This record gives sequence, structure tokens and C-alpha cells, in this order.
Amino acid sequence: MATGDQLQRLGGRKKLTLKDAVAQSVGLMGPVFSIAFLVPLLVGLNASGRGAGNAAALSVLIAAVGVVGLGWIVAEYTRKIQAAGSLYDYVTDGLGGRVGSAAGWLYYTGIIALGSAILPMIGGTIHDTILTEFSVEPFPQLVWDILLLLLVALVMYLGVALSTRLQLILALISLSVVAVFSIFVIVQSSGVHHVAAGFSPNSSPTHWSGVLFGVLYGVLLFTGFETSANLGEETEHPRRDIPRAVLFSVLAIGGFYIVATFAQISGFHFNLTTLSKNAGAPLFTLAGPKAAGGYATVAMRRIVELVVIFDMIAVLVGCAVSASRGVFAMARDSRLPRSFGKISAKGTPTGASNVVMVVYAVVIVLTVTTSIFAIKGLPHYVAIFSWFSTYGAFAIAVIYLLISVGALVGLKDRGKTVPLYLASSVGFLVTAGAIFGSIYKVTAPTIWAPYAAGAILFVGLIAAFSMKNTSRASSNFSLLIESEQGPLKL
Repeated sequence: MATGDQLQRLGGRKKLTLKDAVAQSVGLMGPVFSIAFLVPLLVGLNASGRGAGNAAALSVLIAAVGVVGLGWIVAEYTRKIQAAGSLYDYVTDGLGGRVGSAAGWLYYTGIIALGSAILPMIGGTIHDTILTEFSVEPFPQLVWDILLLLLVALVMYLGVALSTRLQLILALISLSVVAVFSIFVIVQSSGVHHVAAGFSPNSSPTHWSGVLFGVLYGVLLFTGFETSANLGEETEHPRRDIPRAVLFSVLAIGGFYIVATFAQISGFHFNLTTLSKNAGAPLFTLAGPKAAGGYATVAMRRIVELVVIFDMIAVLVGCAVSASRGVFAMARDSRLPRSFGKISAKGTPTGASNVVMVVYAVVIVLTVTTSIFAIKGLPHYVAIFSWFSTYGAFAIAVIYLLISVGALVGLKDRGKTVPLYLASSVGFLVTAGAIFGSIYKVTAPTIWAPYAAGAILFVGLIAAFSMKNTSRASSNFSLLIESEQGPLKL
């Protein structure tokens, strides 16, 4: 650790580039994983029974517009602040250090929750898919979980450049396969002749009401778009590359979501009853043989299953990278134990990474030894994922809302008043809607997740107001050790 008033900074001599930043945002969004499992929620196959129906693609389009507003705010902040804390620092800048601290605890517990939830989800999916497709069981689920934990630990130890490259490769393979297949389904199902219907509010059972409710789930598709900002300290040209990465990720993946959502609606010939019978994973059904209601073959279904797993691994790595940077930043700012702020010779946050790995290990144990969040009829790893991912998504939505409000103060000196008020208004509306969708008619045990997030925020506020304010690395770069800043001093 640094001594006296000096503060340590992440990053060695080799700095990250634009493609690394893009990989982090795209990797954590998990576009292929999201589109494979969340379309049923968009159409209305959810706890409330409300949704966009056959106009799901329109809901995604509206959600994308809203997230672009949030993306603009984050992009503007990345030009002002380049630190490992990203959203924690943005809330702090707009709403003050104490609110920022509470937001940081909520945000990074949310990111850790997402990662810890998806790890056993991947292990269970690999185990069950191999068993279903090939009638063999190479390893029990626990072994798959442990192998995944070791993979994440290795990638984290070897450095963020390796993790972003891994995310980029996995995401590109997954996106390419599913994007091409989605276009194929649209053509084969004659969806090209019904595009207007797919984007008409009249295609929703409850018209605009259903479309707007679907937007709540549409916003969840984009969760994690902002996480490239966590790499601000480790990126060679952060003021240029991080804003580009954030906005490019939203726009490019937004386009993918719209096409892939429409493909699933079109693939089932705009028949919600047929889609509901395949609500577990409509994409897998469409990739299967024609005899099973698909457009391809068993081999293609297996390829799609594989690339979905690839994308899930990219999400897992992205969560670990983002969470470790956030925990490090908060420890550096004395908002968490200083021992969490240790860094390695490679410039990676070893103390924070260890915290993340320990939490992941604990959730693995909970998954295979308890039934703490059991949901009747579902494997326990799915129930664990449902609860922890709900907590994570709710926590992140709350932070988005706080950033939208705080930006009116934090970014008022940027000389962009009209875009700022427009982006803040849009960001506030879509995130408030997402928060509402997270609790409306949701039953136990899932409803406990947003309650837990609310409790964490409340306790965080109490704790933050009991602490004295300290200098943040993001606001006082002169306190950083120059030798640890790499070849470029930001």
C-alpha cells in the first residue's frame, strides 16, 4: 500500500485500448445470454402477466433510446472522471460523498451478486445440457462450478488485458452466430413481410400500455453497458476511448437486440401461445430441427447452446473485473477496509479480487448444499440465479436513477444544458420504470431481492453519514503515485 497521503492507482505499463473497453461493456451485458432467456419476459410471460406481446421489438427499441440517454450521461462523466470507481464516483460527484458511498456499496454488491449468480448458472447449464444432449455426465455440477471459479481466478490474476481479450473473443463468436441465425429465421419465417406488425403497438394485447410495460424488461437487457468506465485508470486514452466504448456498446448491441427479438417473435409466426410453450429458451427451439418447431438441426441447436454458454462466461468475467475495480476504489477512498485496496506488481487489485472470489465460492456452496432460494419446479441453480440477478439488476437500476438525478448538478458546468436535461429526464423515466417492474406483482422469494437492496442502501446511508468525508482519487489525481500510472499520466 502507499504510505501517507499517497493513493495507489491501477494499471501497469501496458495500457488498455478502445477494443478492451468495448469488450468490458459488451461482455457484462451478455447480449446473447440475455436475448436467449429474456424475450419471454418482454412479451408478457412474467409474474405480472403484462408485456408487449408481438410488439416486443418496439419495446426494445424504446428501451434502447432511453439507455442512449443514460449512455450520454456516462460518456460525459468519463470525460470528467477517469477512476476505477466509475458509477460510484459519478453519484458522488453529483449528490455528494455520503450518498455516493452508499450508492457504491449498493452498486458493487449488485455487480458481485450478478457474477456470483451466473457462475452456478453456467455450471448447471453445462452439466444439464451435456446430460440432455449426450446422456453422459462427465462431472457433477459442483466440479463445473469449481472449474469456472478457477478460470475466473486465473484470468483475474493474469491481468485485465487477458480478461477483456477473452470477453471480446467469446462475445464476437456468440454475437456472430446468433445474429446470422436471427436474420436466417426472419427470412425463413417470412418475417421480412411483417416488420410493420412487429413494431406496431396494436400488436400488443394491451397496445401502448403493454409496450411501455415491456420497456421495463427491455432496460434490463442493457444492464452493464456502463462498466467499461471502471477501466478508466487502466486505459491509454480514457477521455476518448471510454465514451466511445459506452455509446458504441449501447448502439451496436441495441441493434442486435431489436433484430434478435423480432426474429423470435417472427420465428413463432406471431403466435404467443406457441412461444409460451417454449418460454424456457425460445432461441434453442428455433435453432432445433423442423420436427420440433425449429428452423435448423440438432447440430445447430447445440452450436447455439454452446455460444450462449460462451456469452455467459464473458458475463462472468466482466462482472469479476468490474466488481474488483469498484471494491478497490472504495477501499482506496476509505469506504471499505484498506486491505481490499492492495494491488499486485501487474497493477491488478489483488485484495478486491480476493473478496470477489470468496463471495463466488460462498454462493457455490449455498447452491449445492442448501435450498435457500428454492422455486418449485426449477433447479436450485436457476433459483439462485433468479434471486441474485434480480438483486443485481435492481441495485444497478437504482444507481442509474441516482446518476440521472445527480448529473443535473455534476455535469451542469459542461455547457450542454439542453442535452443534459433531455438525457437526465429520459434516464430517470426508464430507470424508474425498471425499478417499478422489478417489484410489481413479484412474489417471494424473488421479491426479497429488491427489499434486500433497499436495506443495503439504507444501511449504507447510515454508515456513510457516520464517517468523515475523505479525498477521492478521482477528484485529486495529485495524490496518486506517479510510478504506478503507467507511461501516460491522466
